[in-house]
Amino acid sequence: MLKIGIVGFGWWGRHIATRLSRHGGFKLLAIADKNESVHEGISELGATPVSDLDDILSLPAIDAVVLASPNDLHDSQVAACAAAGVNVFCEKPLSLTAAGARSSVDACNNAGVLLGVGHERRFETAIQILKRALDANELGTIMHAELAFSHDKLKHHVPGSWRTVKRFAPAAGMAQMGIHLTDLLIWFFGPVASIHAIAADRELGWETGDIVTVQMQFKAGMIAQMQAILNTPHFLRTHVFGSREWIEIRNATHPDTPGGEVRMTRYRNNEDQDTSTFDWNDTVTANLRNFAAAIRGEEPYLISDEEKVHNIEVLEAIVRSAETGEAVRL
Repeated sequence: MLKIGIVGFGWWGRHIATRLSRHGGFKLLAIADKNESVHEGISELGATPVSDLDDILSLPAIDAVVLASPNDLHDSQVAACAAAGVNVFCEKPLSLTAAGARSSVDACNNAGVLLGVGHERRFETAIQILKRALDANELGTIMHAELAFSHDKLKHHVPGSWRTVKRFAPAAGMAQMGIHLTDLLIWFFGPVASIHAIAADRELGWETGDIVTVQMQFKAGMIAQMQAILNTPHFLRTHVFGSREWIEIRNATHPDTPGGEVRMTRYRNNEDQDTSTFDWNDTVTANLRNFAAAIRGEEPYLISDEEKVHNIEVLEAIVRSAETGEAVRL
């Protein structure tokens, strides 16, 4: 059983804590949040409410810390966990800068602790089938991919809160949803060669904007387009086009919402196509189970150090392109 603490008891921290409190493979020891009004909710989950990360790291039984804190705190908090010799699972984005991501990876490696990242979409059943098809060259030469991850779960945030400003959440939905899409694309296709991004504010009045779209070319040659909208009903789609067939995956619900089907279509021609339907699976917990198993040495962690850093290199390039209106080569 992995004994863990969580930093942050907002929307996503509460979601992770609730999942882990019901899982026999984890023991939730403490949750840190300076907002004392949420401490009663922490106690209801069977965890001890504390004020900050140092309180968790001082617990002699702690095995790992999950960071569900604001984006700008990740670098320093990962460093603190590594210095304490404690495994750390950081919610996305790992960092807001490539230098910060490299520093976090190096600090954890030097300390001999594991660094996990909250990219749960790798653990979806249909996505893993697509990944195996790509690895087996079943689609032929990959031509193009189109990915979208949009919802309106965050539109209630008032302008000026940390999710709405460029300093903490740049390029509209990139730090919220788009970072999951770039993680998948890097996993599928490898390093990115160039990026052209546009971010805009259509209605919410947020400094960072409420929509971002990105064109990407990979060093392997294929092209991809992705979008993340913060002000539209849920839409989650993954579509990869090959010379022999294409695969499209549509998710009816967000990863935090149990229920709803995932539909995958494989199309070769009108007479040769098939559609499979999968039940929603708890990918958030699956990621943390893989993290725990990797700590125990039972299996490798699914996200490599190179992918962790490169995804933030891509984020940094998207932010720069959206600010300048120019393409960025990596």
